[in-house]
Amino acid sequence: MKTALITGITGQDGSYLAELLLEKGYMVHGIKRRASSFNTQRIDHLYQDQHENHVNFKLHYGDLTDSTNIIRIIQEVQPDEIYNLGAMSHVKVSFDSPEYVANVDGIGTLRILEAVRILGLEKKTRIYQASTSELYGGMPENKNAAGFYDESSPFYPRSPYGAAKIYGFWITKNYREAYNMFACNGILFNHESPRRGETFVTRKITMATAAIALGKQDCLYLGNMNALRDWGHAKDYVEAMWLILQQNKPDDFVIATGKTTKVRDFVQMSFAHVGFTIRWEGEGVNEVGILVSVDEQKYLEATGEAIKPLTLKLLNKEIIRVDPTYFRPTEVDLLLGDPTKSKTQLGWIPEYDLEGLVEDMMKSEIRNNL
Repeated sequence: MKTALITGITGQDGSYLAELLLEKGYMVHGIKRRASSFNTQRIDHLYQDQHENHVNFKLHYGDLTDSTNIIRIIQEVQPDEIYNLGAMSHVKVSFDSPEYVANVDGIGTLRILEAVRILGLEKKTRIYQASTSELYGGMPENKNAAGFYDESSPFYPRSPYGAAKIYGFWITKNYREAYNMFACNGILFNHESPRRGETFVTRKITMATAAIALGKQDCLYLGNMNALRDWGHAKDYVEAMWLILQQNKPDDFVIATGKTTKVRDFVQMSFAHVGFTIRWEGEGVNEVGILVSVDEQKYLEATGEAIKPLTLKLLNKEIIRVDPTYFRPTEVDLLLGDPTKSKTQLGWIPEYDLEGLVEDMMKSEIRNNL
């Protein structure tokens, strides 16, 4: 039986990865931070399974800012695989707490690598470092000839989050070369799911769409509607993480869909799920989305109920507006990854397309709001 250690196990990716590894027969250990309130909603079902079915699952209190704690846990667990998913991953918030982001996302990676080295586990333990498309910074001149960002594209991070992650990327590569460690970077483009944090734009959109459709909210406020993102499903992306550590040689891989979509179009797709037709007017901070019609059959199929009177009151009104407070100090306008290497070398085949992702998220939001 293989043993895996996951940092950030209470997050979106950590919870899906834990499920995947348990299905594959792993003993799964996770690191969670101590808090005064429970933050284990995404993995609570694994607790239940643990008690009822004796699932091989255990949590440890820890923090990526605490070296001695990290060394102790790794020494106790003796993992075959470490997945470092723990991070402060909200790009906008990273501008407000840059030192903390550097400590967790950058130096935290070093602490894990150094712990493995100090404990003499270089030959036993394989390490996956969660890297990010924010390394590229959306700089158009750095795309490859086909217009994508790939493993060879230059980096130009445009946020404290991206800058911290670039240290994590290079220190992982450095330890791989200096100490012959099986340490890999997965450069993951945006990946979403019903478990995405509520402050991230896709989840914010699907939550508001469901609430507006069911008469619980009047308007959705967003930032840059023209930002382009390469969105995939987190379930597919955690499988890629696992595949990266199953290779014969350590390497770095871009994980992406190879397709890009505007925030505005993601909004439109979400509202279309409940039968809403949106008309867009204005530009920039003055842009608005107006509800012009509701397809009763689609609404019924999506919600299982007749159209709410409060929803009908929103017809011909502005239900989407732009709020400049959501703009970043330095904006990344375009992210588009090239998944060629991951598909050919890893054999990675995503199950979800963007439509499937939106449908999965919207079904979850409707259930949560009924």
